[in-house]
Amino acid sequence: MPVSNRSAQRSAPRSPLRVAVLADSDTRWKWGALTARRLAPGHRLTGHLLRGRATPTARQLGEVGVRADRLTEVTCAEFLADIERERYDVVVLALVGGAVQAVLHGVRALWPDPAARPVIVTGYVGVVYEKLADGLLLRHGADLVLANSRHDAQRFRAVYEGVGADAGCVTETVLPFLGGAAYEPAGSRATTVVFAVQPSVPESRADRAYLLERAAGHARLHPDREVLVKLRSRPGEHTTHLEEQPYQRLAAKVPGGLPANCRLAYGNMGEVLDGADLLVTVSSTAALESLHRGIPTAVLTDLGIREALGNHHFLGSGCLASWDQLDAGLLPQGDPEWLAAQGVAPLATTPLATTPRAAGAGAAAGAEAADPAGAADDEGADVFAAARARLAALLELPGLPPVAPYYTLTTAPRYLPGILARHHLAADGTPLPGAAREGAEPSRLRRRLRSHLRDAARGLYRHGVQRVAPLIRRMGEL
Repeated sequence: MPVSNRSAQRSAPRSPLRVAVLADSDTRWKWGALTARRLAPGHRLTGHLLRGRATPTARQLGEVGVRADRLTEVTCAEFLADIERERYDVVVLALVGGAVQAVLHGVRALWPDPAARPVIVTGYVGVVYEKLADGLLLRHGADLVLANSRHDAQRFRAVYEGVGADAGCVTETVLPFLGGAAYEPAGSRATTVVFAVQPSVPESRADRAYLLERAAGHARLHPDREVLVKLRSRPGEHTTHLEEQPYQRLAAKVPGGLPANCRLAYGNMGEVLDGADLLVTVSSTAALESLHRGIPTAVLTDLGIREALGNHHFLGSGCLASWDQLDAGLLPQGDPEWLAAQGVAPLATTPLATTPRAAGAGAAAGAEAADPAGAADDEGADVFAAARARLAALLELPGLPPVAPYYTLTTAPRYLPGILARHHLAADGTPLPGAAREGAEPSRLRRRLRSHLRDAARGLYRHGVQRVAPLIRRMGEL
């Protein structure tokens, strides 16, 4: 049957709903899968990882701790073929803006007329401090564009209304991984300090080495404290952003080495926060997780307060501080009004808290933080009530209208084709020849060979990013 005639009436939504999540990195998989659980508790989750430079490894997925009923690696065209074949109720796109736009145009090509297509949901994995208009307009066309706070919802609507696009898709929620156990200080001094590093902020080797040396210096100054340098990935792995200067390599060059009470740490952020008395970062979303639990949180000003660093987002938060101030004993506390505007209500004053954390409760609390929808339906889940209501209303319709992105060949005739081409789609959203393999599944040997070739290509790419590119850059500065 031609795609244009796929307009059969949608029956009552199945229970449980069939949900597909497409993600392009470990952090976006975490956001997408947990968002799906908030929107459709008890659903059947099918996971897809978009093939690319940041496709997460098995270790990274295990650290995130969110599982799917089925998880496969796909191209954009393969994903579009899957959602046409499987008839999901909901599709969550946890992707960069360009990839979201490509899928939206692919969906429009599959269902150009009102039809029983899946509801399309997208949003942001954390703090939105750069490329606001660019990222938002690339996401326009989804049925729900989730905003992580009242502040973000207002900004998102202003962007859409500013270009004359429909802003009705913007729906206020919170970050789906806020949760865990409320912080209970053991005294007036921090005993465990967590420095949450970021792959690309700051960018320069010198600045990253400085921050690491200050963390080590803090540990030397306070031998009664444990300083954990919380890493995002191991060398050779990639996350949402490129990491040209991994802290693991910089640690080997710290003058005098790292002291005994300062060490590199991996693991689920929720579990790490279970034992933290102070969270330190440049601008990581981990700061919001920490503030939500009521943990003292410092957003560093040592390198300035700059848009390029993202710490300008925390103006008014009460958390801006330097390593010198932390060395002197400062334990920054979040400003209640700022927290409320950012959708970060401290657990000490909201029913989202389950039980106060206790010593030795790290594994259980960390698991709950990684999968908050697994807990009882509490006040925290209610912040998704508006999104669930909108989703339910859309699922009740006999057919959904075609997706209508702001970017079309009329509004962006030069910009859009390039975005679609990067994902092997033609200007009308249909897959380019050879983009999706037709017919029988490839043999096991062919799949294994393809996997080895992809791994080799990624290895070469990462080597170029982390070794060759910095060398060329330094040579150019001579």
